[in-house]
Amino acid sequence: MSTLAEHRTPDRATAAARLPKPFWNPYLAGFLLGLVLLGTYLVTGRGLGATAGFAGVATWLASLMAPAEMQTNVVHAKYWNDGAPLLNWTLFLLIGAIVGAALSGWQGNRFRWSVERGPRVSDGQRLALAFVGGFVAAWGAKIAKGCTSGQALTGGSLLNVGSLVFMLAVFAGAYGFAYFLRKEWL
Repeated sequence: MSTLAEHRTPDRATAAARLPKPFWNPYLAGFLLGLVLLGTYLVTGRGLGATAGFAGVATWLASLMAPAEMQTNVVHAKYWNDGAPLLNWTLFLLIGAIVGAALSGWQGNRFRWSVERGPRVSDGQRLALAFVGGFVAAWGAKIAKGCTSGQALTGGSLLNVGSLVFMLAVFAGAYGFAYFLRKEWL
């Protein structure tokens, strides 16, 4: 038998505490990201980027199969790190980004497992498209010898012409392609 207290709705303070907090001002967030980039230059002498972290993990996985090949393989040798490919500093950068995103989601009452999608796309279709898009982006990053964050943040902050042209192409392509996909999200 249940009591009346078990069927009460939560009070307004409890309900308000569970609502997602507003997002940060994007200009403030961009300014703080610029400070992180500056700090990264000062501490490591390099900019931000994620490709080398993934390459370090790939090198470590490949070394489990053929450790002798790692020092002679032109692709994996630069990530071998004297036999410790998982000590690549960009891998720690990636781990920090994941932990920071989780903490930010938790602090903002937005931490939950969900698939963001439009009303005309199933969860499976959205995940498949995300996987294909992620694979194409990773492949492109490897060919370009750098990811979009490295190109946009690091290359852009150095006023690298190739990085600036890349970002213009990314935005132009995204806006042009969005016209064809917007019906899936509206």
